[in-house]
Amino acid sequence: MRVLLVEDDTVLGAAVRDQIAADGHSVDWVMRLDAAAAALDVSGFDLVLLDLMLPDGRGLVFLKGLRGRGSVTPVIILTALDQVSDRIEGLNAGADDYLVKPFDLAELSARIGSVARRYAGNPNPIISHGALDIDLAARLIQRDGHPVSLTAREWALFETLLQRPGQLLSKAQLEERLYSFNTEIESNTIEVHVSRLRKKLGANIIETERGLGYRLGRP
Repeated sequence: MRVLLVEDDTVLGAAVRDQIAADGHSVDWVMRLDAAAAALDVSGFDLVLLDLMLPDGRGLVFLKGLRGRGSVTPVIILTALDQVSDRIEGLNAGADDYLVKPFDLAELSARIGSVARRYAGNPNPIISHGALDIDLAARLIQRDGHPVSLTAREWALFETLLQRPGQLLSKAQLEERLYSFNTEIESNTIEVHVSRLRKKLGANIIETERGLGYRLGRP
């Protein structure tokens, strides 16, 4: 999943960025609303983490503008504004969740996962796919009853395909979901991850359309 973090507090921003990256997501971090708008104009993001008080304006106005233009990208507000009226205003403006600072980074990870599952059309964190039993919240997989360990990148790639069953995703689309701006990517990185996932989860877990991309295999 590719995440846009809009936060001007350098200490908190670095902590959130590192947490999201450790979870296997791609994250781009900006500190101003104009930079956030520019990033959204050139790349597709799966989630925006939005502070409400930025140097060049209020995040709430920015959020209302996004929704007014028809954007359905999930948004989680991260703010020190903790009054009930503030939460109501944020949710009514189109936020999908509202997290008050200071917050636990593990809770942030859980909320990101919850929002992602809702937008993928399956809020249930426990799903099955063929011989696989998958706990999306705990990031646990069992194959025929035996636990399977994935790296953060392998999990991110598998989750991206799992949330889009039947959809063909190009190599460029997968790279965009797994890596942030300015990250150097080896030309065969996606192929390597796909190969490892097939070894761990089954040869047919990912289908290849030569020259076009990849999709989740049928159960």
